Amino acid sequence: MRRAWPALLLALLTGCSVASGATSTVVTLVVGYQSKTINTVTAGTLLRAQGYLEQRLSTLGRRTGRTYRVEWQDYSTGAPITAQMVAGKIDIGSMGDFPMLINGSRTQEFGDGRTSLISATGYNLRGALNMVVVPPSSPAHSLSDLRGKRISSSIGSAGNGTTVRALSGLGIDPDNDVQMVNQDPSVGASALRAGAVDALGQFVAWPGQLVFAGQARLLYDGAALNLPTWHGVVVRQKYAAANPDVVQAFLQAQLDATSFLNAHPMEAASKVAAATGLAPEVVYLYNGPNGLVTFDPTLRPDLISALQKDIPFLRSIGGIKGLDLSSFVDGSRLASLKVSSVQRPVNAGEVWFAGDASTTPAASPDALLRLIRDSGKKVRAAYVDDTVTGTRWFADKSYWVHDKGLRPFDVETEARSYVNSHPGSRIVDYPTAVRLA
Repeated sequence: MRRAWPALLLALLTGCSVASGATSTVVTLVVGYQSKTINTVTAGTLLRAQGYLEQRLSTLGRRTGRTYRVEWQDYSTGAPITAQMVAGKIDIGSMGDFPMLINGSRTQEFGDGRTSLISATGYNLRGALNMVVVPPSSPAHSLSDLRGKRISSSIGSAGNGTTVRALSGLGIDPDNDVQMVNQDPSVGASALRAGAVDALGQFVAWPGQLVFAGQARLLYDGAALNLPTWHGVVVRQKYAAANPDVVQAFLQAQLDATSFLNAHPMEAASKVAAATGLAPEVVYLYNGPNGLVTFDPTLRPDLISALQKDIPFLRSIGGIKGLDLSSFVDGSRLASLKVSSVQRPVNAGEVWFAGDASTTPAASPDALLRLIRDSGKKVRAAYVDDTVTGTRWFADKSYWVHDKGLRPFDVETEARSYVNSHPGSRIVDYPTAVRLA
């Protein structure tokens, strides 16, 4: 890993180009986004689908007399967005926490090529947005079982950061004890299905998509680290200085998309699914009102604190040389806008019945299972919170423990740990859990 990170970064960050920006009457904004990284949709996929940015820029144009043109560039990970920003080819980009830090570190090495972090998109305070999955028939039952195995991951990504950190925490050296294969998420998913790798360590929505399709099972939930993981928006400082009104229009459009998603979660999930090819049930797992992602553009102190803790780890594996976080984080532009507070409903799970335009909430795991059993309806997807971490997961893919009621766990190690410490409890399969509820 220590050898791979610098080499990858050097390859990504070579090249130069003419920066985008403005002529006397035409201003171009190049936006780099990751369509399938669905906790960035308010700055990417959903934002583009709804046309909010173009609408805001059209309004701006009527005031300034200029024409504003948006160019959207879709990438699979954050690393190439950073490379394009360094080269002056992308003005605003959204990416995960580790890529953000690499972005800030690399661009601080260049005089007028610096970038600023101006907003968040989505976050999970425990880190459940990054996971490790294995084939359904894999003999691995815990992360420790991957010692000596091949793990596909996108080096430099948030998912890779969680994978490396989790392995290191178990005393497994990512350089020598496993073979880390640097692959884009889609390539890694194909490699996992083909048996070319033993595991896949990635970010949303790849773990959920593979598990939902029956092509993988969850081995490790990043929430076990209990460290926030999130994505945010980065802008080239030179572009922002020349076009501050464009940057403000982007942030306002991001707020538009955030408000729409929080007010119409099912419709938003359908729009994102249509644009990405992801299953709507998977998008809703992450982007629903009780999903794994909280959408809030605020640069919360706990998120910034998490970045500060990530810097020494990134430095230790050769990801960055250093970073002055105080000059990278800039919440001043967002502070001038009105950000609505996020109100998340409280329930233990929800069921999406076929034909229904909304989900049906459940107050407890037992109530969820009874609802499924007694409804007589076909279930598109059922979601339930993990007993330990609170990670929302698919009910039929969870490990259920029967012990004075039913308790769901999203990974096997948690379920077995509970059974070992609670005599008389036992793991049951999903159909049995439904029957026993």
